[in-house]
Amino acid sequence: MRSDSLDLLGGPVHVADFGGDGDPMVLVHGLGGSHANWLAVAPQLAASFHVLAPDLAGFGLTPPAGRSASVEANAALLTALLDHIGRPVVLVGNSMGGLVSLLVAARSPHRVRALVLLDAALPTPLRRRPNLAVLGAFATYAVPGLGEAYVRRRAERLGPEGLVDETMKLCTVDASRIPRDVLEAHYELARRRRAFPYALDCYLEAARSIVRVLAQRRRMTALMRDVTSPTLVLSGDHDRLVDVAAARMAVRTCPSWRLEVYEGIGHLPMLEAPQRVVDSIVRFCDPARADAA
Repeated sequence: MRSDSLDLLGGPVHVADFGGDGDPMVLVHGLGGSHANWLAVAPQLAASFHVLAPDLAGFGLTPPAGRSASVEANAALLTALLDHIGRPVVLVGNSMGGLVSLLVAARSPHRVRALVLLDAALPTPLRRRPNLAVLGAFATYAVPGLGEAYVRRRAERLGPEGLVDETMKLCTVDASRIPRDVLEAHYELARRRRAFPYALDCYLEAARSIVRVLAQRRRMTALMRDVTSPTLVLSGDHDRLVDVAAARMAVRTCPSWRLEVYEGIGHLPMLEAPQRVVDSIVRFCDPARADAA
């Protein structure tokens, strides 16, 4: 992996370049995530694609630099990155990154050759009961002052390594499946981000924007139907943050989309079941190569 820094929309953007000679593929992390979320799959995907993993504004090693960390603002940042690449890309987004990728694919179909939504933040059927712990956390984030106090106390109580461990426990069925070197990379990045004064504020800004965008259900339905790129929806059936029912509702809304559900997997399949994710993406984007393999 090579670390690059690009000047986009008035500030630096950290991009992890995993190399590869194929068509460009851009991997987009979720809330609180970074390029490190893709370390278990990117090297294998680079056998078929030229793989890039940016850190969105306010996350990873990309400072806000006067830019917003909201979903909408990061969709504009991602669009600027695709313009820099200059060729249609395979766009892969997890969680919040899936929502950001969906916005870009709907508005700029000429920039996206194929779209992969990996446990993406999508509207959930209204009759579906949300996970109470997740609902409580996002309700707390939404309250000015209370949200700020909550995330700061949590960060101080857990420390960088504890914050990563608690996140992985929530986002996976079995965190021991995550490769040890990949987990260590998350620890190291969390230790670095502890010194970034903007980190917690950007997290809250992004979290609040996710709720705001997903609450516009008619707009979300229209955006999904505006996507013309071939689209693959991947979802763990034990995802506590985005219920698998959201993925199923999405493919009912857009019947041309393809759905794969991973049994016994949580919100981060690329960390918990990396080989399955690689196989699914390569099979979807390049069936001939997958059959040969």
